[in-house]
Amino acid sequence: MKYKIVTYGCQMNVHESEKLAGLLARAGYECTQNSEEADVLVFNTCCIRDTAERRALGNIGVTKALKRRNPSLIVAVCGCMPQQEGAAERIAAHYPYIDIILGTRNISRLPAEIERVLAARAAQKRKGRRTAATDMPEDYLSADEATPTLRTSYPNAWVNIIYGCNNFCTYCIVPYVRGREISRSEDAVLDEVKRAVDEGYGEITLLGQNVNSYGHDLGGGENFARLLRKIDRIPGKFRVRFMTSHPKDLTREVAEAMAESDKICRALHLPVQSGSDRVLRDMNRRYTREKYLAEIAMLRDLMPDIGLTTDIMVGFPTETEEDFQGTMSLVREVGYLNAFTFIYSPRKGTPAAAMPQLPYEIKKRRIGELIALQNSVTKELSERFVGGCYEVLAEDIADGPSGKNGMICGRTDGGRLVNFKGSPEDIGKFFRVRITSSRSASLFGEAEEKL
Repeated sequence: MKYKIVTYGCQMNVHESEKLAGLLARAGYECTQNSEEADVLVFNTCCIRDTAERRALGNIGVTKALKRRNPSLIVAVCGCMPQQEGAAERIAAHYPYIDIILGTRNISRLPAEIERVLAARAAQKRKGRRTAATDMPEDYLSADEATPTLRTSYPNAWVNIIYGCNNFCTYCIVPYVRGREISRSEDAVLDEVKRAVDEGYGEITLLGQNVNSYGHDLGGGENFARLLRKIDRIPGKFRVRFMTSHPKDLTREVAEAMAESDKICRALHLPVQSGSDRVLRDMNRRYTREKYLAEIAMLRDLMPDIGLTTDIMVGFPTETEEDFQGTMSLVREVGYLNAFTFIYSPRKGTPAAAMPQLPYEIKKRRIGELIALQNSVTKELSERFVGGCYEVLAEDIADGPSGKNGMICGRTDGGRLVNFKGSPEDIGKFFRVRITSSRSASLFGEAEEKL
């Protein structure tokens, strides 16, 4: 039997799809990218933003015709979307051809639920064919530790360090669909990193909704800075990134661990969301513009070459034009290498969804102005790289026309994308690359040395 997994959303979802693939592979299933030949079709969904949820629902809807052609197809919907209050029932009612619905902390049940569906079909029992499991089991972490991973992101290996979120930002649904924070043990994280390095992965990305909270629930003095230092001592040629950091929990101890490390990248994704103290308060972010800028100054004092990226939201319900201009001035002041910008969309069940909403035309105009500003900042910063020499891990064949000309791409320690001549056999290897030109967010260079 064959399976296909369709993934939506963040890096956490990408990694959880690797776990779903690991579970199915262990059960004897083979992977296919062709929906027509799949025996099991899994949608690993996201509901953090409205666009991701609508895209997932649209594709799930199209599956009705596929199932009509192949009645034996088993369709599963997993992840954040069915974890919302009442969502599993709505999905079951609107899409009766779905066989399995599993929330964020029940994905380890997938193989058993497939077998249950097959057994019910063999016995010609209609009742009980569908499962909807969206509870938050207490033994979730032990079940997750026993879940195999079929990695698909070479040369990067995703490694979870903490699950869930305790922050309850007023616009965000993550704590409701991912549950409260649970940290993995240091030993479990270190063992997984060691295995990935031994398997030849050149980059490790530590994952969590808020990695800076790591260890607070373990009670043995564990914290994120200590974990970074222990990972840094693991033998081998590799580097480490992490996401996402919450500004309210970023400490000097973490910054010093980065600065003093041989393997932790000098790159940080630090979502600011807004440059207005009033909006930050209404968002329940629990830091101020001044505190955020002080953290930026601390990071640059310890690591002058650090690459900074961020998330910025426009159109939050209480955002005024003055608030928005505060965000614009912060972007100019910080000078991010890149910013992930998005329009606020109400998420049912969150406090912000009950607030009076701004007209879409205002949101559209503001996002356009913000993107234009960030593009100009990125272009200016890109030009500063020209002439410099940087260590780059080759990650993939370059996208677009350049990929047809024997080009590969990878990132500098600080996170900048670099395109340079190479072959597929070079992917996973480190190079010393001299930057010869820039184009907006992309850099182009020539490999001087294979490391």
